[in-house]
Amino acid sequence: MTEDQKNQQKNDTQSGDIGRRDFVALSVAAGLAATAGSAEAGGLEVVETDVEVKTPDGTCDAAFIHPKTGSHPGVLIWPDAFGLRPSMREMAKRIAAEGYSVLVPNPFYRVTKAPFTDASNFNFATDMGKIQPLMASVNAPGNPEKDAIAYVAFLDAQKQVNKSKKIGTQGYCMGGPLVVRTAAALPNRIGAGGSFHGGGLVTDKPDSPHLLASKIKARMYFGIASNDDMRQPDAKDKLKETFAAAKVPTEIEVYSGAQHGWCVSDMPKQNNGEPIYSKTDAERAWAKLVALYKAGLA
Repeated sequence: MTEDQKNQQKNDTQSGDIGRRDFVALSVAAGLAATAGSAEAGGLEVVETDVEVKTPDGTCDAAFIHPKTGSHPGVLIWPDAFGLRPSMREMAKRIAAEGYSVLVPNPFYRVTKAPFTDASNFNFATDMGKIQPLMASVNAPGNPEKDAIAYVAFLDAQKQVNKSKKIGTQGYCMGGPLVVRTAAALPNRIGAGGSFHGGGLVTDKPDSPHLLASKIKARMYFGIASNDDMRQPDAKDKLKETFAAAKVPTEIEVYSGAQHGWCVSDMPKQNNGEPIYSKTDAERAWAKLVALYKAGLA
């Protein structure tokens, strides 16, 4: 090897090291092993930043993740009852890599900074007291709507968000009904909403989320867990009837065999030791989400 070749090899190695350091700095958390695949699958390099969002009730800690260049449709992710944590950030990275600028808030900011880093060791039988006050803080009357308006305003203030495009929103478990409330609170801004194993979408109360259908202009998708459907078999029918009557384009599916929480990679195991997370069903749901946004945010 000549001296010039040695120097070139040294330069190439240094450039590679710099590129890797930049990549880690941009993505903040090393590694893009996403909840249901790699963020790189979408083909766009993404930037992750921890941000603060001002709301009428305080300051919300959140993650803002977007492609490295350009402006893109905004997306709001409503987490499940374990809130903003690595598994939700990975989902955001993955959808950002598809060409969206994504906000994932800590929905419990009124009570605490993001409280969980991993849900896999949570015991539903003994630990529910830890998350019930958190859930109550975001679900109190009027709070979801106030928050949704603040989060969308944050997105619209970012140069990485294309304000000529509609905004999408997706939610998991507790986040499912928050998607519905967001779409109803901002009908002219939300173009698509996806609820995955959403809980409490249909209740017998006058403020049941499904009764907001007439206020919604977004394209909607509801992916229902099989065990949720077993507990409340008429919920899917009421959703279908209500959204059809409101002439909202809606798809509703029951995922046969999939358990409540199947989309989220760090879900605890079931009582029988089997995993709640199902990669096969999560990928199917992901494909539905990508198609939903392509149709609703164009």
